[in-house]
Amino acid sequence: MTTKVPQTLVSNHRHTEMAIQQGITPNRPLSTGFWEQPDISLCASSHTRVKHPQTHFLWLNRLAIGMKFDAIWISPVVAQLPQMTGDGEAYTAYWQQDLYALNPKFGTEQDLKDLIGEVHARGMLLMLDIVVNHMGYAGIGWADVDYSIFNPFNDAKYFHQFTPIQDPKNQTEVEVGWLGSPTVSLADLKTDDPEVRQMYGDWIEQMVSNYSIDGLRIDTSINVEADFFPGFMQRAGVFGTGEVMMGDDSLACRWSRSIGSILNYPIYYTLTRAFQSCEGSINDLVETINSVKNNCHDPTAMVSFSENHDVPRFRNYTSDMARAKNMITYTILTDGIPVIYQGQEQHMNGDISPYMNRAPLWEAGYNTTFTLYQHIATLNQFRQHVIGTSPNYTTSLNEVIYQDLHSLAMRKGPSGDQVITVLNNNGITSAYFSLPIGGHDFPPGTQLTEILTCATMTVNDTSFLNVEMFAGTPKILYPSHLLQNSSLCGKGVDGGPEPLPSCTTVTTKVPTAISGHPTVVPTTEIVPVSASASTTESSGHPKHMHKALGQGQALSPPGHIAVGAAAAAGAVAAGVLQAGYSGAADMLQGGH
Repeated sequence: MTTKVPQTLVSNHRHTEMAIQQGITPNRPLSTGFWEQPDISLCASSHTRVKHPQTHFLWLNRLAIGMKFDAIWISPVVAQLPQMTGDGEAYTAYWQQDLYALNPKFGTEQDLKDLIGEVHARGMLLMLDIVVNHMGYAGIGWADVDYSIFNPFNDAKYFHQFTPIQDPKNQTEVEVGWLGSPTVSLADLKTDDPEVRQMYGDWIEQMVSNYSIDGLRIDTSINVEADFFPGFMQRAGVFGTGEVMMGDDSLACRWSRSIGSILNYPIYYTLTRAFQSCEGSINDLVETINSVKNNCHDPTAMVSFSENHDVPRFRNYTSDMARAKNMITYTILTDGIPVIYQGQEQHMNGDISPYMNRAPLWEAGYNTTFTLYQHIATLNQFRQHVIGTSPNYTTSLNEVIYQDLHSLAMRKGPSGDQVITVLNNNGITSAYFSLPIGGHDFPPGTQLTEILTCATMTVNDTSFLNVEMFAGTPKILYPSHLLQNSSLCGKGVDGGPEPLPSCTTVTTKVPTAISGHPTVVPTTEIVPVSASASTTESSGHPKHMHKALGQGQALSPPGHIAVGAAAAAGAVAAGVLQAGYSGAADMLQGGH
């Protein structure tokens, strides 16, 4: 059996927007990513279902054609706790009550099938958010819950005795204890019980088949014992990734082994701290990258993200556009399946309380010329091209080849086809500096193109690259001759003679011993912000700014998903767009 694996995902978690997260492809590489859109937007508002599906189709075109996503991730679609509570409504769809009925506020069965049909017609995939840990009820505790209303778990025998989770460090308590609040109980299912496992297997097998689901995002996976998932994923028969919301990769990766993939929260936490200001620790990020590689069975199968519906928007930490570009660049070009959260491309703001990180996208608009929209589109297009050129790209582990207090350089891909990504947290007001980078494995004389500016540079005779950095922006280097037919930097699909726009050649001349080691490059020269990085030839001296002011995979042995480009059935090439929680600003979100 083979499963579909997304390249890039978009995510959306609100039924008033179209649910999109990045996709999963079974028999082809996924080159862009997932778009996360919480709650599938079959509704025009919080209460009115959309009757004109062409509205969604236009948005799908923006994702598939405009930003080059090939998959979407949508919120759970099953019937929820229907009434308003003191904790708000169940619009984010994690308070499920009937697994065999759809949420009427999201639309009908035919609406969902039509939406998925349109997704597939555009060559995209759909990942569905699901919950296996609990059912939702407006009441508190064991005695308050009317279990008969749940379907199919309509008896107290299917649930653990009511015990609130007191110690989140006690994993047994986390797995058998109840989530929720004094207003809404999240009745914890006995997922360790064979009958419950059989019932869940029957449901997911039918759900995937009836709606042609391509992949699953599994909510609150850490609250479910890890050995539940191999059998469940085998019944599902598609790619799955689990929400294990913790920074300890040694524990989190127990679920990556049993599910096949998890959201990469260990990287997320250190990534956010590293890039939210120039005080952020690049070293902590590098240590976590290496720790994940050591503790997780396949980092290339994990989901890479820098925003989602459960964490603050990155703009909540800093409005600096250069730092946002660095975060997104890491997300899309590192190991794993990249996910972009709906609204991230518009640089939306919002904290987790009062859930303004789930504000509707239409309030920010659908600006297709906005800098981050265009940045994501370029990165997705480039990643798709690299995967087409180098089938082993997605399964080649990312390697940090340079770091200092504010910068790091990474190499990903097999020798000869590798991508060099250079990031920094200095911010948009920072001055020009250059970084001498070795360990890239390109021979002297290799010409590389910087993807975001189309400038070119040549590896010097000591095998070092002198990478020119300016205004805090990231740099992406790739062999110039491999850009043919990419439609990037003038390399048209017909290989035609389109000129490179505003390209400059920089030949590196800096011999240095710095390469792939935790070393701080000393400041020896500061170039004013007004200086042009693209026209400045190296003086032979390492330069660094002072601290900036301010801030298709194969289903392998039973139940285990092998995700990556080298998998027989396909590769994680693209990305996922997470369609976000786009509810009314005054609507409270029901948590999980």
